[in-house]
Order: sequence, then structure tokens, then C-alpha cells
Amino acid sequence: MYLRGMTEKILILDFGSQYTQLIARAVREANVYCEIKPFNSSIEFDSTLKGIILSGSPASVNEPDAPNVDIQAMLAHLPVLTVCYGAQLSAKNFGGKVEKSNKREYGRAQLRILKEDIIFKQIPNNSQVWMSHSDSITQLPDNFELLADTESIPVAAFRKKSDAGNSLHGFQFHPEVYHSTEGKTMIKNFLVDICGCSQNWTPASFVNETVEKLKAQIGDGHVIMALSGGVDSTVAATLIHKAIGNRLHGIFVDNGVLRKDEFQNVLDIYKSVGLNVKGIDAKQMFYDALAGKADPEEKRKVIGKLFIDVFQIEASKMLEAKFLGQGTIYPDVIESVSVHGPSQTIKSHHNVGGLPDTLHLSLVEPLRYLFKDEVRKVGLELGIPAELINRHPFPGPGLAIRILGEITPEKVDLLQRADHVYMNALKEFDLYTKVWQAGTILLPVKSVGVMGDERTYEYTVALRAVTSVDGMTADWAHLPYEFLAHVSNAIINEVRGINRVVYDISSKPPATIEWE
Repeated sequence: MYLRGMTEKILILDFGSQYTQLIARAVREANVYCEIKPFNSSIEFDSTLKGIILSGSPASVNEPDAPNVDIQAMLAHLPVLTVCYGAQLSAKNFGGKVEKSNKREYGRAQLRILKEDIIFKQIPNNSQVWMSHSDSITQLPDNFELLADTESIPVAAFRKKSDAGNSLHGFQFHPEVYHSTEGKTMIKNFLVDICGCSQNWTPASFVNETVEKLKAQIGDGHVIMALSGGVDSTVAATLIHKAIGNRLHGIFVDNGVLRKDEFQNVLDIYKSVGLNVKGIDAKQMFYDALAGKADPEEKRKVIGKLFIDVFQIEASKMLEAKFLGQGTIYPDVIESVSVHGPSQTIKSHHNVGGLPDTLHLSLVEPLRYLFKDEVRKVGLELGIPAELINRHPFPGPGLAIRILGEITPEKVDLLQRADHVYMNALKEFDLYTKVWQAGTILLPVKSVGVMGDERTYEYTVALRAVTSVDGMTADWAHLPYEFLAHVSNAIINEVRGINRVVYDISSKPPATIEWE
């Protein structure tokens, strides 16, 4: 378990809000370490804990089974910041009134500051905030001070001082979302001026502390690790290697559905950064197992099972390995333990752990408490080439779920070449780093075309590109028409077998980023 030895941290108690991760991201961006726990978790009030934040929730505090916590007990130890549902719960638990609003209050509002407070340091009056609630605080408890309202909300922010001298602050709005223009400053004020956090949690400090903890955990042992060529596994492996050197044994499997030339390119990068990695060419095994399989879930299961089989064969050759390295990151962990509510259902396909217990290996997960953007920063701090660090996310089943229908080596070759043209064009036009993820999908559709004087009857590909922060929601990327025309012409001219290119303009939700 990493980061338990941090000198300071903030605890975020999750009531099921879809925005809880955004609170954590805002805290991390202020260089303060934090952890998200379900609201009903036990709290260890040790010297490292500097403050507590209570999240929003889809629930109503007036429901009979509404989630509840002892805020007064928390306040006896530490400062507490409460957001939306957390604020309503605070008001109700101390004797105030929370009632159903006449209408659901959702969207932008202007915050009118009525009383000066340290939490509003450097915050202009009438700044924009984001509301998302159906209940409102209609009466504050005794000894609570009203700090701000909006045109339609009588209580937008409040504070209370405890007998122990700690402050309870409540926001009816969501400071963590993008539309609350000064929200992150308010959170920073809570962290620094109220909780006294020193803001010393940086990529460099993470690397130094994690390497020392890895040395202590692994000792003189050996670690085996499956690498994918992606950011998470590469950064995790580099941290482990920094701690134990070539006692890390990496395995990189070519499953036949990687990007064009990816197997050799990634092995070359691993070699350049000094990682001890063995490449396994298993393409034909995967093609044989996928033959005749068209259902997306069936394809995923075939690839997942065969990968584990290949990995276990290699692992059985390394009897000295007692540890299993994995690139698990924080969103995976959060989703696996989340309380009921939207934050549980946004993603249902995370696999925390991933490999079977039959390996009898102890887990080593150095990135378990990092978000994706933090993983990238740590990777750059470690000196991993930006080319790899800035790579787009890529699905575990690879191109198998970007080929709709049955997989054949011929279809894989078609898609690899078309996708290669698309990725190179994104880089050439300086668009690659401006989108979260992009990819090409081979459709099970053929259509008539004309090339020269010849009639063609060939495949169609769809181009996909989205913008996002963490992949939980995504908007289709508004790529320039000139760029799309260039890519379409290049694919059709260079990849024999494709004569039509379309562009996907669906956002998530309701669509998903991948087609399968």
C-alpha cells in the first residue's frame, strides 16, 4: 500500500456523487495528497490527516435510508468542507432545515458573498458557480453563519466554528466542476489556509518515496509483470525497475491485434529505458482462438483468457518471482469500492487485480493512488520518452474490438495500415495531443466506389476522436474539415481494400468511446 507514509493527506468521503473524482483531482492539482473512501469507512485520526471533505450525492438527506455520518465527531478533530449533499447533511444534522426545492436547481449561478471568510480569499464577488441539486437548505442551524447566497438560493455557503476551534464550511454548489470558475481556488484556500497543508506532494516527491517503499516491500525478491506498451504499465514498471533493477522481469505479448509495428517499437523503447522485458510473439495463437468469433464479449473473453494462459506459461519459468507488478491506477480502485450511486455505474469494466490468484504472487501496485494525468507527470519525471507517455489510451483487447465482427489476419492488416495513416496525420497536423483518444474502426460493410476507371467494392472505416479529462465522459473532437479530407484521401489512396471513410460524431454518453 503506497503513500500511507505521507506527511499529510486529505480524506474525501464519497456519498455516490459523479463529481467525487473531480474533488480529488482539484486537491491533487494543489499538490496535496488525498484519498477517496466510501462515506461509511472508519476514519483514523492520525497526525497525517489534515482535513475531511464530504462529497455530493444523488440521494436526498430527507430519505429514510439517506447515507449519514457523524460530522460533529469529525469536527472535534479536524476542519471539514462539505459539498452539496454534504452541506445539506451538515445543516440537517445540526438542527437546520432542508426541504425539496420548488424546482430542480441545475446549472450556472452567480455567488453573492455576504460575509468575508478565508475560504473566499482572492474570490471576486458574483463569480460563477455550478448548482446541481433538488433539495435546498431553507434554514441554517443556530451558531451557523451565512456566507453567501445566489439570486435563487438563500443559503449557498456557510460556516461554523467548533468548540475545538475547527471550522465547518458548506457549499450548496459544486466548486470542483469546471463551470465553477473560482471553485478550485476555494478548495485550495480550504487546504492551505484552513487545513494548513504544505503543498509538497509533487511528481518528484512521489517518485522518491515510492521507490523507497518498493525497496522495503520487495526486499531482495523478484517481480514478474505483464506489460502492454501503455502508459500505466510502463510507468509502474519503470518505478519498480528503479527500485530493484533487473529483478523486474517484464513480459510483453504480441496478441496479433496491436497497432502497426507496435510490438517491435515498444520493445525498442523498453530497451532504451533499460527495462528487462521479454517479447512473446503469440499472434497465431490468438488468431486461431479468435477464428469464427464475432460477438464483442466473446472476443474480449478469448483474448483475456489466452493472455493469462501465455503469461502463466512464462511465469512458470521464473520460479524466483514472488511478486506480481501491475499498473492499477486510482480510478480503477475507486470504482471497485464505490458506494451506491452514479459513480459506481459510470464504468463497469475495470479489472482491479486482473491475473488469477493461482499464481500465488504478492501484488506490487505503485500507481494505485494516482490519476491518469498524474501517471503521465510521474512518467516524465522518470525520464520515459514523451512519445510513449503521451500515447492515447488503447483498449486491452486491442484492434479486436475495433474490427466489428470476425477477426482475420487480413482485416487486422487493413485496420493497422488505415489507423497508422490516421495517427501519423494527427501528429503531422499537431492534433494528436489535443484529443484524449483516437482510433479507426473497420466496419463489416462494403460499398461501391470508383478508383480511376475501375469499380471497387471494398470496406468502410470510421474515424473516432474524443476530448475528455479521464474517459468517464467524452465529447467528439471537432477536427478541422481540411484535416478529415486529408486523412480520408490518404487512407483510400494508400490502403487497398478500403474505399470509404466516415467520421463518428457521437459523445459519451450516450455512446461509448469504443464501438464494441
